[in-house]
Amino acid sequence: MSKELPEKARVLEQLRQGGFEVPDFIFIPAIDFANEKFAALEAFLENHRESFKVIARSAHPQEEFYKGGTFDSLETYADLAGIKYARKRMINFTKTTNKLAILRQQKFSNAPEVDPDEMGVIVMPFINGSSVMAKMLWDHWEFGYCRDRLHKIQSEPYITRTPHDRKLLKISQKIQDYLGFPCEIEFIISEDGKIHIVQAKDISHIDILENKEGERSLTLDGVRRIRKRRHYRERPVYVMDNKSFYLKIISKCEDATMGDDCRLADISDILDIVTVYEEELEKFALRYQRFCIIGLSIHDPEELFQIANHYLDKTPELQEKLSQALHNNLYKIDIFLSEADTLIAKDKFRVNLCGHDAYGIDTVRNPLWTVYWLSQKHEAVVKEFRRIGFKTGDSVGIDVDATGCPTVIRL
Repeated sequence: MSKELPEKARVLEQLRQGGFEVPDFIFIPAIDFANEKFAALEAFLENHRESFKVIARSAHPQEEFYKGGTFDSLETYADLAGIKYARKRMINFTKTTNKLAILRQQKFSNAPEVDPDEMGVIVMPFINGSSVMAKMLWDHWEFGYCRDRLHKIQSEPYITRTPHDRKLLKISQKIQDYLGFPCEIEFIISEDGKIHIVQAKDISHIDILENKEGERSLTLDGVRRIRKRRHYRERPVYVMDNKSFYLKIISKCEDATMGDDCRLADISDILDIVTVYEEELEKFALRYQRFCIIGLSIHDPEELFQIANHYLDKTPELQEKLSQALHNNLYKIDIFLSEADTLIAKDKFRVNLCGHDAYGIDTVRNPLWTVYWLSQKHEAVVKEFRRIGFKTGDSVGIDVDATGCPTVIRL
């Protein structure tokens, strides 16, 4: 198989030639988009008009060096304009939504540089169904389920060693034996129960602590100890307090508009507060590979957000600039939150997990944790966090006892 193809396309083609149930697909390299060479794509789309939409999957030449989910797959219309639009969105995401994730992997995992314009695309017919991801960990197979589009009421992602259909276990083993390397396999289970293989990623180079423990461990006969820790984690912490951030913005607006004869002409010092905050988030994320966020106030201060968005209504042009900056700031905060592997916040907040985030190979050693307190205790808990003195840059320890109750410790 040609090494010029990105891993995603290369392995899918290999599986298709091996007789596995791979949906019909076509790979379009970046050069075909540059040269407007779409004859093969249009012929493919003509054969799949009945589905009205397709899945456009990212297929960048450097994608195999990044963790799963770093680049995007998008549902789009089954026509040339839809594919062009999806690719444009993928390229834009590498510069915006996914930029921080890419930079962090380049710094902490030595991932190569990415030229967004080299983005290729794999196009497949849209299959309505459930997403299941399978991989072998040490001596057993693990199956992760999520994003069930077939039911109105959806469950959270979950992991099991027992798949809903034993055929899934047999197919997974056959795929790995056929490819000859450990792999993470993504399936779509369609409404009629048919199992479709939509991706297989080589994970042979990824360090799984469980393997190393098996190679370097010795089981003895007992232990005597006074302090028993069943589940424990330590992380550098970022303390997020967006209530204070909005109060700072509003206070600056008050100072700028004070006085009857004052006509506000410039808000660069107000916008600087937003810029400095966003730079602080990015610098923190690039300083620590794994980190925790304590959310004293994340998206809580809705009234303050509205006040800040309307404080300069007498100068509409300036208010529009401030509103746009604050809107973009919400977006930057969400990106920062998505890079943390530990979130401590009230139970209103939860990480919206897709397959790779919930149980991808990169979460085996460092699964995502969400530690929460009840909403009705919010003010008391925040007051206690302040009393203890948690601040950005501290290290936090989380100790989970036998009943599943977490204790957060400032180290």
